[in-house]
Amino acid sequence: MTKRCPLGVLVSGNGSNLQAILDACEQKNFPAEVRIVISNKAEAYALERAHAKGIATAVVSHGEFPSRGAFEEKLISQLESSKVDFVVLAGFMRVLSTRFVRHFAGRILNIHPALLPAFPGTHAINQAWNYGVKVTGVTVHFVDEGTDTGPIVLQEAVALDEKESLESLEEKIHSVEHRLLPEAVRLFAEGRLRPEGRKVRIGDPS
Repeated sequence: MTKRCPLGVLVSGNGSNLQAILDACEQKNFPAEVRIVISNKAEAYALERAHAKGIATAVVSHGEFPSRGAFEEKLISQLESSKVDFVVLAGFMRVLSTRFVRHFAGRILNIHPALLPAFPGTHAINQAWNYGVKVTGVTVHFVDEGTDTGPIVLQEAVALDEKESLESLEEKIHSVEHRLLPEAVRLFAEGRLRPEGRKVRIGDPS
Protein backbone atom coordinates (compact mmCIF):
# COMPACT_ATOMS: atom_id res chain seq x y z
CA MET A 1 0.00 0.00 0.00
CA THR A 2 1.17 3.49 -0.83
CA LYS A 3 2.56 5.40 2.15
CA ARG A 4 0.03 7.99 3.21
CA CYS A 5 0.90 11.60 3.94
CA PRO A 6 -0.40 12.58 7.40
CA LEU A 7 -2.44 15.76 7.71
CA GLY A 8 -4.21 17.75 10.38
CA VAL A 9 -7.54 19.46 9.75
CA LEU A 10 -8.72 22.61 11.53
CA VAL A 11 -12.49 23.11 11.73
CA SER A 12 -15.05 25.34 13.42
CA GLY A 13 -18.47 24.12 12.32
CA ASN A 14 -20.46 21.47 10.51
CA GLY A 15 -17.48 19.89 8.78
CA SER A 16 -18.90 18.90 5.40
CA ASN A 17 -15.54 19.60 3.77
CA LEU A 18 -13.85 17.51 6.44
CA GLN A 19 -16.29 14.72 5.59
CA ALA A 20 -15.28 14.96 1.94
CA ILE A 21 -11.63 14.53 2.93
CA LEU A 22 -12.41 11.63 5.26
CA ASP A 23 -14.39 9.89 2.54
CA ALA A 24 -11.56 10.40 0.05
CA CYS A 25 -9.07 8.95 2.52
CA GLU A 26 -11.06 5.71 2.54
CA GLN A 27 -10.47 5.23 -1.17
CA LYS A 28 -7.88 2.69 -2.20
CA ASN A 29 -4.47 4.28 -2.85
CA PHE A 30 -5.52 7.76 -1.74
CA PRO A 31 -2.16 9.24 -0.69
CA ALA A 32 -3.20 11.06 2.51
CA GLU A 33 -4.66 10.27 5.91
CA VAL A 34 -6.16 12.51 8.58
CA ARG A 35 -4.18 12.17 11.81
CA ILE A 36 -6.06 14.73 13.89
CA VAL A 37 -9.03 17.08 13.67
CA ILE A 38 -8.85 20.19 15.84
CA SER A 39 -11.70 22.61 16.50
CA ASN A 40 -11.81 25.91 18.32
CA LYS A 41 -15.43 25.11 19.22
CA ALA A 42 -16.36 22.12 21.39
CA GLU A 43 -19.86 21.97 19.85
CA ALA A 44 -18.63 21.72 16.26
CA TYR A 45 -20.36 18.82 14.50
CA ALA A 46 -17.15 18.24 12.56
CA LEU A 47 -15.76 16.57 15.68
CA GLU A 48 -18.55 13.99 15.54
CA ARG A 49 -17.65 13.26 11.94
CA ALA A 50 -14.07 12.58 12.99
CA HIS A 51 -15.16 10.40 15.92
CA ALA A 52 -17.30 8.31 13.57
CA LYS A 53 -14.20 7.52 11.53
CA GLY A 54 -12.02 6.81 14.55
CA ILE A 55 -9.91 9.93 14.01
CA ALA A 56 -8.22 11.66 16.95
CA THR A 57 -9.73 15.02 17.88
CA ALA A 58 -8.88 17.97 20.10
CA VAL A 59 -10.68 21.11 21.17
CA VAL A 60 -8.50 24.21 21.46
CA SER A 61 -10.89 27.00 22.40
CA HIS A 62 -9.51 30.43 21.56
CA GLY A 63 -11.54 31.94 24.39
CA GLU A 64 -9.56 29.99 26.98
CA PHE A 65 -6.22 31.58 26.13
CA PRO A 66 -4.90 35.00 27.17
CA SER A 67 -3.73 35.85 23.65
CA ARG A 68 -3.88 34.70 20.06
CA GLY A 69 -0.24 33.75 20.35
CA ALA A 70 -0.92 31.39 23.24
CA PHE A 71 -3.89 29.91 21.38
CA GLU A 72 -1.82 29.25 18.27
CA GLU A 73 1.09 27.79 20.24
CA LYS A 74 -1.35 25.18 21.52
CA LEU A 75 -2.58 24.50 17.98
CA ILE A 76 1.01 24.07 16.80
CA SER A 77 1.79 21.76 19.71
CA GLN A 78 -1.22 19.56 18.97
CA LEU A 79 -0.40 19.34 15.27
CA GLU A 80 3.28 18.63 15.86
CA SER A 81 2.55 15.95 18.45
CA SER A 82 0.41 14.23 15.81
CA LYS A 83 3.35 14.41 13.38
CA VAL A 84 1.37 15.90 10.51
CA ASP A 85 3.07 16.86 7.26
CA PHE A 86 0.55 19.52 6.32
CA VAL A 87 -2.56 21.33 7.54
CA VAL A 88 -5.95 21.85 5.90
CA LEU A 89 -8.34 24.60 6.95
CA ALA A 90 -11.83 23.22 6.38
CA GLY A 91 -14.14 25.93 7.61
CA PHE A 92 -11.81 27.14 10.35
CA MET A 93 -13.17 30.55 11.31
CA ARG A 94 -10.09 32.10 12.85
CA VAL A 95 -7.46 34.28 11.16
CA LEU A 96 -4.04 32.72 11.66
CA SER A 97 -1.07 34.88 12.59
CA THR A 98 2.30 35.21 10.91
CA ARG A 99 3.78 32.95 13.59
CA PHE A 100 1.51 30.04 12.70
CA VAL A 101 1.76 30.54 8.95
CA ARG A 102 5.56 30.68 9.02
CA HIS A 103 5.75 27.57 11.19
CA PHE A 104 3.89 25.59 8.51
CA ALA A 105 5.09 27.66 5.55
CA GLY A 106 4.04 26.11 2.25
CA ARG A 107 2.12 23.40 4.12
CA ILE A 108 -1.30 24.96 4.75
CA LEU A 109 -4.22 24.64 2.35
CA ASN A 110 -7.47 26.60 2.63
CA ILE A 111 -10.73 26.40 0.73
CA HIS A 112 -12.65 29.57 -0.10
CA PRO A 113 -16.19 29.75 -1.58
CA ALA A 114 -15.43 32.31 -4.30
CA LEU A 115 -13.07 32.83 -7.21
CA LEU A 116 -10.25 34.65 -5.47
CA PRO A 117 -9.16 37.41 -5.55
CA ALA A 118 -12.89 38.27 -5.71
CA PHE A 119 -14.81 38.29 -2.43
CA PRO A 120 -12.10 37.45 0.11
CA GLY A 121 -12.91 37.11 3.80
CA THR A 122 -16.12 35.87 5.37
CA HIS A 123 -19.59 35.50 3.81
CA ALA A 124 -18.20 35.19 0.30
CA ILE A 125 -21.23 33.35 -1.09
CA ASN A 126 -23.58 36.03 0.21
CA GLN A 127 -21.33 38.76 -1.14
CA ALA A 128 -21.25 37.24 -4.62
CA TRP A 129 -25.01 36.67 -4.70
CA ASN A 130 -25.79 40.17 -3.45
CA TYR A 131 -23.37 41.71 -5.94
CA GLY A 132 -25.22 40.08 -8.81
CA VAL A 133 -22.29 38.28 -10.41
CA LYS A 134 -22.98 35.89 -13.26
CA VAL A 135 -20.13 33.57 -12.27
CA THR A 136 -18.55 32.79 -8.93
CA GLY A 137 -16.87 29.61 -7.75
CA VAL A 138 -14.46 27.87 -5.39
CA THR A 139 -10.74 28.32 -4.75
CA VAL A 140 -8.22 26.14 -2.94
CA HIS A 141 -5.07 28.05 -2.11
CA PHE A 142 -1.93 27.95 -0.02
CA VAL A 143 -2.18 30.10 3.08
CA ASP A 144 0.20 33.03 3.37
CA GLU A 145 0.30 35.94 5.79
CA GLY A 146 -2.60 37.80 4.18
CA THR A 147 -6.34 37.06 4.19
CA ASP A 148 -7.15 34.72 1.30
CA THR A 149 -4.15 36.01 -0.63
CA GLY A 150 -2.01 32.87 -0.96
CA PRO A 151 -1.05 31.22 -4.27
CA ILE A 152 -3.99 29.50 -5.95
CA VAL A 153 -3.86 25.71 -6.26
CA LEU A 154 -7.22 24.92 -7.87
CA GLN A 155 -10.27 26.87 -8.96
CA GLU A 156 -13.62 25.95 -10.44
CA ALA A 157 -16.27 28.34 -11.70
CA VAL A 158 -19.94 28.16 -10.76
CA ALA A 159 -22.48 29.92 -12.99
CA LEU A 160 -25.51 31.59 -11.46
CA ASP A 161 -28.90 30.97 -13.03
CA GLU A 162 -31.10 33.96 -13.76
CA LYS A 163 -33.38 33.11 -10.83
CA GLU A 164 -30.65 31.79 -8.53
CA SER A 165 -31.53 31.84 -4.85
CA LEU A 166 -28.91 32.19 -2.16
CA GLU A 167 -29.77 28.69 -0.95
CA SER A 168 -29.36 27.10 -4.38
CA LEU A 169 -26.06 28.91 -4.90
CA GLU A 170 -24.81 27.65 -1.56
CA GLU A 171 -25.67 24.09 -2.60
CA LYS A 172 -23.77 24.50 -5.87
CA ILE A 173 -20.73 25.94 -4.12
CA HIS A 174 -20.63 23.23 -1.47
CA SER A 175 -20.90 20.51 -4.12
CA VAL A 176 -17.81 21.89 -5.86
CA GLU A 177 -15.95 22.32 -2.57
CA HIS A 178 -16.47 18.66 -1.73
CA ARG A 179 -14.75 17.65 -4.98
CA LEU A 180 -12.05 20.29 -5.17
CA LEU A 181 -10.63 20.09 -1.66
CA PRO A 182 -9.89 16.33 -1.66
CA GLU A 183 -8.29 16.77 -5.09
CA ALA A 184 -5.98 19.47 -3.73
CA VAL A 185 -5.13 17.27 -0.74
CA ARG A 186 -4.27 14.44 -3.14
CA LEU A 187 -2.03 16.67 -5.26
CA PHE A 188 -0.19 17.96 -2.19
CA ALA A 189 0.27 14.48 -0.74
CA GLU A 190 1.66 13.25 -4.05
CA GLY A 191 4.21 16.06 -4.06
CA ARG A 192 2.82 17.50 -7.28
CA LEU A 193 2.28 21.12 -6.22
CA ARG A 194 5.16 23.41 -7.19
CA PRO A 195 4.70 27.00 -5.97
CA GLU A 196 6.59 29.51 -8.10
CA GLY A 197 5.86 32.95 -6.71
CA ARG A 198 2.18 33.67 -7.31
CA LYS A 199 1.71 30.60 -9.49
CA VAL A 200 1.36 26.96 -8.47
CA ARG A 201 2.45 24.43 -11.07
CA ILE A 202 1.04 20.93 -10.99
CA GLY A 203 3.73 18.42 -11.88
CA ASP A 204 4.23 14.68 -11.94
CA PRO A 205 4.20 12.75 -8.64
CA SER A 206 7.51 13.08 -6.76
